[in-house]
Amino acid sequence: MSARGIVYASCGCRDQVTGRRLGGRCPRRGQRGHGSWYLSLEIPAGADGARRRVRRGGYPDRDAARRALSQLVMPRPGAGAAAPVTIGQWLERWLGQLDRARESTRRGYASHVRLYLVPYLGRVLLAGVTARQVQAMFTAIARQHAAAGRPVSAATLIRVKATLRAALNAAVRAGYLAANPAVHVQLPPARRPRAAVWTSERIAAWRETGIRPAVAVWTAAQTAAFLNAVRGHRLYAAFHLIALRGLRRGEACGLRWRDLDLETGTAVICGQLQQYDGHLTVAPPKTPHSELVIALGRTTVAALRRHRGLQQAERARAAGSYHDSGYVFTGLNGDPLAPDRLSRIFKMLAEEAGLPPIRLHDLRHGAASLAQGRGVASDASFPGKREGAAVRDARFRSAA
Repeated sequence: MSARGIVYASCGCRDQVTGRRLGGRCPRRGQRGHGSWYLSLEIPAGADGARRRVRRGGYPDRDAARRALSQLVMPRPGAGAAAPVTIGQWLERWLGQLDRARESTRRGYASHVRLYLVPYLGRVLLAGVTARQVQAMFTAIARQHAAAGRPVSAATLIRVKATLRAALNAAVRAGYLAANPAVHVQLPPARRPRAAVWTSERIAAWRETGIRPAVAVWTAAQTAAFLNAVRGHRLYAAFHLIALRGLRRGEACGLRWRDLDLETGTAVICGQLQQYDGHLTVAPPKTPHSELVIALGRTTVAALRRHRGLQQAERARAAGSYHDSGYVFTGLNGDPLAPDRLSRIFKMLAEEAGLPPIRLHDLRHGAASLAQGRGVASDASFPGKREGAAVRDARFRSAA
């Protein structure tokens, strides 16, 4: 069979002697109620080596069948003029064209393609995919994960849908689809868990049962207690910046000395460090609104000056083995600090301080929310701390 497929006529009448279908041999074919035109198309073998044939019928004449067949094939690299393309093949091509997407976005897309889209839709023809098939995929994902005891969250399904929509939108722009069937899919809404403040009652219940909120933040007093407890740690300035200036952990790890002006007390947030497969990469801030200049204030500047002195002493002790990377927060050898490592250090220090558990990310969110609730953005929001610094552009950066 040609890669472009074939069309043929067939009738359901049967031979009175053999009982076999007459198909294209029916003498009354073409008359009302006697047959229609069909198309047949062979899908190239996928990764599993299996081939599949698509048959569709009910077309009134040869031309209608040919038009339907032409919609199922498209130019494909290395396959001649035209060939059938499956969703799996299109997704592979689409991922290879995401040159402008940031690394974290590409990896998220690739994960969704590998874990969900290819297993459920990979062998469906791109030009023939319907909203019903896409809806059925999400239903199957939810049911199979629930049956396996690993329920998939509504937020995950929404992100998978966003990946499929982006891929099929690219197919629409390329002229391979007239419309994107993924836009019609209905999914349950994702509800973000509300952050629970670690009140004394919640702490007592957690210590008794071990059950903790999905998202939790410290009170201002707990944040101040943590900062006071880790004041002598070599990375105190990093936790100070995250808690009081609202930096994300990747932004703190990606901060370079050239981004700081300790004389004027300002810091330029223009990048972040991300970690993939054990390797650190430099990426732009999470959103365009994340690129800004923040005011540091007196105690923050003092913490950074002290940190710079400690770093210079570490460089002197290491001598020739020290790597002067230019980053503010580093390992003992001068290499930049991975965000995951900073999170592990934070968790250990919080436990040693006897405080209830939160994520390093929630240290930023909790402190920023508390400061905004007071209508200020300064160290004065925290007991024992005084610093009249405010974020440039007239407001503290949102914790969203």
